[in-house]
Amino acid sequence: MSNHKCCPGVCVSVFSLVLPSHPVLEASPSKPVEGHSVTLTCKIHLPAQRQSVQFCFSCNDNFLGSGCSSSPKLQIPALWRKWPDYYQCIAVTTSLTTNRWSLPIRIPVQRIPVSDVSLKTRPPGGRVMEGNRLVLICSVANATGNITYLWYRGARGSNLGTKTQHSLTAEFEIAEVKRSDAQQYYCAADNGYGPVPSELVSIDIRVPVSRPVLTLGGAGGRAVPGALVELRCEAPGGSPPIFYRFFHEAVALGNASAPSGGGASLNLSLRAEHSGAFSCEASNGGGAQRSAAVPLNLTGLAAAENRRRLPPSGVAAWLLGCLGLLTVALIVCYWLKRRIGRQLDGPVGSLCRPVSQESSYLNSPDSEQPLPVYENVSAVSGNEVYSLVYCTQQELDPAAAQHRRTHKTSEVSSERSSKPRNINITYVDYGDTM
Repeated sequence: MSNHKCCPGVCVSVFSLVLPSHPVLEASPSKPVEGHSVTLTCKIHLPAQRQSVQFCFSCNDNFLGSGCSSSPKLQIPALWRKWPDYYQCIAVTTSLTTNRWSLPIRIPVQRIPVSDVSLKTRPPGGRVMEGNRLVLICSVANATGNITYLWYRGARGSNLGTKTQHSLTAEFEIAEVKRSDAQQYYCAADNGYGPVPSELVSIDIRVPVSRPVLTLGGAGGRAVPGALVELRCEAPGGSPPIFYRFFHEAVALGNASAPSGGGASLNLSLRAEHSGAFSCEASNGGGAQRSAAVPLNLTGLAAAENRRRLPPSGVAAWLLGCLGLLTVALIVCYWLKRRIGRQLDGPVGSLCRPVSQESSYLNSPDSEQPLPVYENVSAVSGNEVYSLVYCTQQELDPAAAQHRRTHKTSEVSSERSSKPRNINITYVDYGDTM
């Protein structure tokens, strides 16, 4: 006698055999965690003369696996809580006409509740440019079974969307964010034990910078080399902080930032090569914007070039000092040469121009003519006499001239009779001493 029992896709022919007792079905572990494996073992006491035995396993009268086999064990790779809770096994032999069913058992599957729910964003930090995509990522640290995820906007919890999946993470996407999306968000996860919410996350919707405007100021209307000019760049719109870069033609001049928004400045000392176009660039992470070019034409470049070619002020002062000393030296040399030349020009008669030879005789008819007058200052040292003689010309009336000739004759006679001495006479032009 034989019976036929079928499970989906498999039909197994079971011979009715006689067995001494009913088998016992055991599960290991007895309380498996959902999603983990479990092993079923069919145990039976066989007679002394053992026969060939086949074992089959079923759940709610549906056979498991590929059918009966000689192994008393069957491993289920992953056990889920949604599956039926009652299992049986069957032991049959080919030499007997009976079969034995085990008593059904219930396997309590343990589900792990959701824990440590968190919400993250992409891009990270919750900062996203207006018009870009925002992804809200909800995740759990530990859970089993299917998890239902929910996303909410605002503290009051306006539901944005729901997903159910067998995963520890799930994503919700806002394709194109607007300024009105700058709010707080949170998510929740539930696997049958109730929803567990995450912490609130603030979303900052950043506005890209608009095209900046560059202005030049601070030179007082003078655009000349050496003047100080202020380059100010300001973007009318854009979320702070805003970073600015300044350019002359294609050469970067420097950077500045505006942590609270608005504009920023760069002070520049103008040089000749700064004649040309200036521009600036603004960015806040959403793409840079470049200002229009502002031309600057420097004046006075020729005068500045001439001043650059002139020698330094120290060198000029040194040259002027040398020239002054040289001039003074030339004047002194000229004066000394003129004075020495007069001292070496001859006897007293050549210096003071006395009257002609004939006027020296007493009976000369020209005795009335002017005669030189000598002034003598003498110093006597031993047998030497040092004299300084001054001479001038003066007119004498007839009586004075007669007296002068008589007095001079007596002086000459007296000098001839006196003791001779060594006399050093220095002739000095009276006009020079005055």
